[in-house]
This record gives sequence, structure tokens and C-alpha cells, in this order.
Amino acid sequence: MAKKMLIDAYRGKRTEAAPWVPYAGVHCAFIINEPADKFLQDPELLAKGVVATAKRYKADGIPLLFDLSVEANSVGCDLKWWPDNVPSVVTHPCSNKTPKEAGLKLPTKDSGRWPVIFKAAKIAKPQLADLDCALIGGFCGPLTLGAHLAGVRLFTDVYKHKEFAAEVCKFAGEVGARAAEFYAEMGCDIIASIDPVASQIRPETFSEYVTPNSQAAIKVIHDAGITSSFFICGDATKVMEEVCQIGTHGFAVDEQMNMNFIRDLARKYGKGFGGNLKLTLALSLGLLSSREDAIVSLAAGGQHGYTFAPG
Repeated sequence: MAKKMLIDAYRGKRTEAAPWVPYAGVHCAFIINEPADKFLQDPELLAKGVVATAKRYKADGIPLLFDLSVEANSVGCDLKWWPDNVPSVVTHPCSNKTPKEAGLKLPTKDSGRWPVIFKAAKIAKPQLADLDCALIGGFCGPLTLGAHLAGVRLFTDVYKHKEFAAEVCKFAGEVGARAAEFYAEMGCDIIASIDPVASQIRPETFSEYVTPNSQAAIKVIHDAGITSSFFICGDATKVMEEVCQIGTHGFAVDEQMNMNFIRDLARKYGKGFGGNLKLTLALSLGLLSSREDAIVSLAAGGQHGYTFAPG
């Protein structure tokens, strides 16, 4: 029932209680006492860490990994690895070329770390099923992936060099759709587009670059009968109407958002919504009581389409 309850919440339905999803990421490596760089490149360790974390925190759902460098690396971006964090993208093939001029190709199942992820999913999924825990696949959204490909210039190009920005984001959207296909093939119960930097642009810019270039991936997810979501970070207040209209079953936000505002907006559009446990102030720094913070989030979120999760 836990997995079904989570899927219902992601789809904006009422549930008996708010389901719980820890976006554990490389914390899974810490749980099994492994460095993040080794963990993310070893399918057995990746599966072991995800399952151990799901058990440890009694999760109703958990991402297979939370690493937004996967898609960029699979189309040619180089990475710098860290023992305590996800890798950083350090080369940008579209810094002075369009994807076509740079010779970029859509990834296959053999590109980059996709073989590792496929093998990890095969190991982890049956164990998570025994725990009644949903497997979540998350891929890099078009604006964030576009920034990996082109570098920081993209944030001015969306205003000053629109044709170039459009080409980069279109290719990024196509890569996202391919990643969604992969996660669907792995058997993920929920697939999310994760576009943290989409909070940094104007609503009309979101509608111009993020919305259209998210549609192919959303169609892939829905055609497979899988639940969809859109994850965004930062103070996304100004673009939340656009997030609600992008076409996913729901969305998730971070600790900077007002949960009452998010709840009311989600219910207006019939969407599921997730957050808003304060990852920095409560869980990491301890400046706020994590217990009190959880109570506040749960009280605001309620039991109508709400998933309790870190912001």
C-alpha cells in the first residue's frame, strides 16, 4: 500500500497519510560507508546503498540516484569526481557551437554511465518491491542540461542569442526524452524531470525554453503509463504557474518555497506536490529543530496530493 499511496499522492489524490520520500542521493553512499565517486560508478554498490537507505528511513519511494551529471556525461561532457558529492561537469561542448556543430549525438544504453544505472536498477528494483517502496528515476531537465552543455552563457543567451539557446535546449529536451525511455525500461514507478535552475528565469522564458522542451519526455513517461513529476529548486515563486501547466502529474519544490502557497496552487491545478523539509537549516546545519520543521511541513501539506520530502 505504501507505493500505491505515494503514486496517488504524486497524482494529486487524497491519501490516508502523507507518504515519505528521502531524496537521499550520495547520502546512500554514506549509509554503506563508501565514497560517493566509487558508489556512483559501481552498480552493486549503487543498488546496495539505495536499498539500505530505503530500509533505514522506511521510505515509501526513493530515487535510484540523484545526479544531474549523468545525461551531460552521456553526450560528451567531462566530469570531475568527488568522494563526498556528485561529480561536477567541467567541459561544455556547446560553449561556442550548437549541438549539431559540436557533433553531439543522443545517448544510447551504452553511453556514459547508463550501463551502470541499468544494472543497479535490475538489482535494486526487486528488493525495493519487497519493501513496498517505489523506484524513482530522475533525469536532468532541459534548462539545467542546456547549461551543462553550453556553460553559464546560456543564461544570457536565452535573452540575447535566442536561436542558439533554442537549439541547445531542444537537444537537451531530446536527451531528456531518451533518459525517460531508459528509466521506463528499468521499471521505475515514477519519473521526474529535475530542472533546478529553471527557477532563475522569467515566466515567459520558462514558457519559451523549458515547457516545449519538456513535452517529449513527458509523453514518453505517460505513454508508458508511469507517473510523472517536475522538480525545481530555489525560490521558484514567479514560475510556479508555468510549472503547474507543464503537463506532469505533479511537482516538487525546495525549502525556499512557502508550503501554503504551493499547496493551494497544486490543488488549484489538481497536481501532486512534494517538499518542504528544510534540508539546509534543519537537517544539515541543525539551526532549526528537524522535528518541529517536519510537523510544520506535514500540517501545511495535509493529505491531499502531498508527499513529505526534503526541500
